Amino acid sequence: MSKDDAQEENGVLFWVNKSGFPIDDATWERMWDHVAKIHPDGYDMIRKVKDKPNLPQIPIPQAPLSFGPAVSIPDHLKKIQDYMNELQYNHTGTQFFEIRKNRPISGLMESAKEMIREALPIKCLEAVILGIFLTNGMLGVERFTLSFKTVFKGHIHRHVVLGISHGGRYGAIGMSRRVDLMYKPMEFKNLADLVFDFERCYMSYWHSVKKVKVGLPIIHDQHSYELINWKALAVNMSKSSKKEISRDLEIHSRRMKSLAKSWTSGPYASVKMLGSVDTMKDIHSTEEASPVRLRRSHSEHSAKIVARKDYTGDDSYQVRI
Repeated sequence: MSKDDAQEENGVLFWVNKSGFPIDDATWERMWDHVAKIHPDGYDMIRKVKDKPNLPQIPIPQAPLSFGPAVSIPDHLKKIQDYMNELQYNHTGTQFFEIRKNRPISGLMESAKEMIREALPIKCLEAVILGIFLTNGMLGVERFTLSFKTVFKGHIHRHVVLGISHGGRYGAIGMSRRVDLMYKPMEFKNLADLVFDFERCYMSYWHSVKKVKVGLPIIHDQHSYELINWKALAVNMSKSSKKEISRDLEIHSRRMKSLAKSWTSGPYASVKMLGSVDTMKDIHSTEEASPVRLRRSHSEHSAKIVARKDYTGDDSYQVRI
């Protein structure tokens, strides 16, 4: 596995689809080989699924692009999380959408639109980009990246979610193999409470949280050429006391509020809500049947049947987050 074609998540290397869509034959074959190696039935499973014309069609989730004024912000965020859950976590060993963190926001938002069109399973980094797109224009909602570095039995694991701030409360949306390491309802009084809750959940999987990185607020402009700040604050969880961590996070949260407040009187004060006819047409304009759409059921079907056992008590198993 070459460095250029692979990335790492939670201490596990995985392939990245760099061929775009439709997915090329080499990428498909590489994905099938990986699935066969990790599935209990090996290549017998592949023969039962691959290129079979009578596989059941997988329903295509509908992205929550438009909400009426009666829908509260917490309910809106829950529907976005429910949508990502419908897409499912990607267990195939191949990330379908290439995400370059140093790409401008406008380019990353194009990747988010592609995720909605193709409706394939996603990983945590893809979920962050999709979450940014689906929360653009939500007035009073500030988004920031929240990254974790943990250690389990000497192995380093990394994870990222999209932190959310609204009305003096904090929460998060994202994707993970573990249900308590992605979505957090808007019920935390401050940023420190949110971070400590993630740490508590990690401890239940015997992971030690070493570092937490917090980004800066992400602008509500899907056409912006700005870059996402992924690391405005780095907190050493293993070498700092809870009091010190709380203090640093509180200072940073005030910094984020100050930045966000400056936008309300600037050029982004009148950013339109998502869900316009033009936006939805833009997303769905290429949804006509294509090779990748026709083969989508094969890919997702293989993702569903990959073993997903929670080996929480087996010392030989690397707990994946």
